[in-house]
Amino acid sequence: MDERVKLAIIIVIYLALGWKIILTAVRNIFHGDVFDENFLMVVASIGAICIGEPEEAVMVMLLYRIGEFLQDRAVGKSRKAISDLMNIRPDYANVEKDGQWVKADPEEVAVGTLILVKPGERVPLDGVIEEGCSRLDTAALTGESLPSDVSEGSEVQSGTINLDGMLKVRTTAAAEESTAARILDLVENAAASRANSEKFITKFARWYTPIVCGLAVLLAVIPPLLFHGVWSDWIYRALSFLVVSCPCALVISIPLGFFGGIGGASSKGILIKGGNYLEALSKADTIAFDKTGTLTRGVFKVIAVHPEGISEAQLLEYATLGESFSNHPIARSLADEYGKHVDKSRVHDFKELLGQGVSAVVDGRLIQCGSRKYMQSLGLEYDDCEIPGSNVHVAIDGVYAGHIVISDQIKEDAAQALAELKELGVKRLVMLTGDKDGVAADVAKTLTDLTEYHSELLPQDKVEITKRLMDESEPGRKVAFVGDGINDAPVLVAADLGIAMGGMGSAAAVEAADIVLMNDKPTDISLAVRIARKTMGIVKQNIWFSIGIKVAVLILAAFGLSNMILATFADTGVCLLAILNSMRALRIK
Repeated sequence: MDERVKLAIIIVIYLALGWKIILTAVRNIFHGDVFDENFLMVVASIGAICIGEPEEAVMVMLLYRIGEFLQDRAVGKSRKAISDLMNIRPDYANVEKDGQWVKADPEEVAVGTLILVKPGERVPLDGVIEEGCSRLDTAALTGESLPSDVSEGSEVQSGTINLDGMLKVRTTAAAEESTAARILDLVENAAASRANSEKFITKFARWYTPIVCGLAVLLAVIPPLLFHGVWSDWIYRALSFLVVSCPCALVISIPLGFFGGIGGASSKGILIKGGNYLEALSKADTIAFDKTGTLTRGVFKVIAVHPEGISEAQLLEYATLGESFSNHPIARSLADEYGKHVDKSRVHDFKELLGQGVSAVVDGRLIQCGSRKYMQSLGLEYDDCEIPGSNVHVAIDGVYAGHIVISDQIKEDAAQALAELKELGVKRLVMLTGDKDGVAADVAKTLTDLTEYHSELLPQDKVEITKRLMDESEPGRKVAFVGDGINDAPVLVAADLGIAMGGMGSAAAVEAADIVLMNDKPTDISLAVRIARKTMGIVKQNIWFSIGIKVAVLILAAFGLSNMILATFADTGVCLLAILNSMRALRIK
């Protein structure tokens, strides 16, 4: 075959393989982004053609395109674990209109509307079941494979799937404030917050690439000019040097490692808002916990009613009505014990004081319910009960009227979670609670792995103690706080790392937190720590492996011991190995 025909065929193959890379390189040059991997591949391959090695130019592009294809497959697999969550977005809600159930956009359904959820349908909005019983598939939200049983009075979350019965649900949140919407917002913004390692790699590549391009030019020019070297030999070495120098293994694999960690965590119902929070969690050596709803179930039960000057029934009725507009679990437990319809039309001027209690006007009388600190702030004498539990003190028109004792239960896996965290090397496990000292001591006696506890705290007290823990922590180590209530939002923001119980937690807590546990399981905290440490181990392996191989092959290329095909294979191979290593972050046991 004529050499010119052969060359023409090779160039056609080269352009077929590399047109997209060439186009991208030219476009990036016009946008001021000159020194990227596309530029390096184009310069090296065109240089090979110019020095009479067109076959090697084709191999450069072929190997690079193979690497791109496998990289896209790897990224796609990593992305799937997160993008699967997008399927939780509900398409419609069944609302009643003119005696018929019709489909409506969930965003147009007002809070308090009665909706129908048929078997097989996705729950479109958060709400409370008014009629019916069924089983719900919560896997998309929590990662829990076993369905949960629900019936009248049960809370349901948008994004879950109704498996069996017909449910009539009274909505409690607008579409934009629903559980599904909050999760999607977290997932969509997870990549926005980058870890320090990712920022380092970006800065590294910005300086590294121009430097190696300069070195390649010097390698091509200085030996022939000063030492009578053969121009073609040294240009070839410089081109091989350029191919090897491409930092794509670092630039691609490091963010992919974090992306894999976030994706693997989300498959277990752990939502991490960014790589920086994953990195911070891996360094946590102190974890502080709220008690109610975090270490305990937050399912309260009235166990004693001790009135003063009125009957037990009256005290319970006034306390229930006074707390009726509160979302605190204590308010629900009072309503459950009251057992009658709570007529909220009797209640006016409701006010909630974070960490203290509530006040409201009921039937024209001022009702004030809350902690003993609240009573102290009102200047009232009160009685504390010796029965373990939380005391809800009640004042009527400025006169102390008695207290109600409410108890909570420790979560089944709380002790296991603390033990696992201790095994992972977390040094301080601290409980911070607004409950009285007796209740806190009783919980601490059961959860023996707690290193300390602080009781009778207001939200600002929790913030102050958390900041002190941060000051006492070793340099480079982090302090995390785990909570679920609206009163935990300030300390979730103040801590190095805020972790919210998202399944039953308040919207304020979920919004303020950096990590959200959709299962509400304390053991997910230790799982999250393991995921974070595994991810950071993979990221560090990729950094050292990529840099080490690069340096070794650059030296070989400079001394002419590496041809361009080997250089391209080394670059693409290192990148692929780093990507495959990053994919391990997705596999969570």
